[in-house]
Amino acid sequence: MSSNSLEGKNVVVIGGTAGIGLATAKAAADLGAKVWAAGRSQSHIDRAIEVSGGSFEVRQADTHDAEALDAIFREAGTVDHLVSAAVGGERTLKPFLQQTQEQFQAAYDKLWGYCNVVRVGAPYLEDDGSITLVSGSPARKIKPGQSPLSCVGASVENLVRCLAVEMAPIRVNVVSPGTIATAMFDHFGEEKDEKLSGMTATHLIKRAGTSEEVAQGLIFVMQNKYVTGTTVDVDGGRILS
Repeated sequence: MSSNSLEGKNVVVIGGTAGIGLATAKAAADLGAKVWAAGRSQSHIDRAIEVSGGSFEVRQADTHDAEALDAIFREAGTVDHLVSAAVGGERTLKPFLQQTQEQFQAAYDKLWGYCNVVRVGAPYLEDDGSITLVSGSPARKIKPGQSPLSCVGASVENLVRCLAVEMAPIRVNVVSPGTIATAMFDHFGEEKDEKLSGMTATHLIKRAGTSEEVAQGLIFVMQNKYVTGTTVDVDGGRILS
């Protein structure tokens, strides 16, 4: 067994019952890890149980619920890899001056949720373990009406750099997805594919990404023991286009 194998490792994925988090939980389990995937939505939990086929544990927890998070970490015991992919907050996507202070601040619930996950989970982490968070390409590629996404994503990426310095030798990284064909675009209904095609027409890779492709980025930083304080872009070249 190689030193960077996930075989037999304990992996906790908060926000692991849908989208990128669920794909990460499944990928880690497929590589032999013992995985706990947690989410807050019962419908997502039911779907994750179905997807898991018993290959990983599924629990209910919100990033802002320290007691529920601690219960999962206690169940896992020693944690080798901690992932948080939870949205954790409401984003109002319209020009900054058209938002109320409360609407703009609500987006930062994602950051506060991540802080809570790290604080509660840190005592359970192995010294050579890792923490991986998820931001998003708007942190560095900005379009009108995306100020909450951009500001919160940038805060997450800077938090990761701070934590990497403070928590070494625990490794801390962030994966930044581009336009990914997840349920967040389901509100487009039958026009979803057409809308995603239009949104990615100027990207270097002219299509939306998949949750599984982003999950590969999260698996990479879990397995590579020489990577810390790093932002891994899985965005089809969005920030360059």
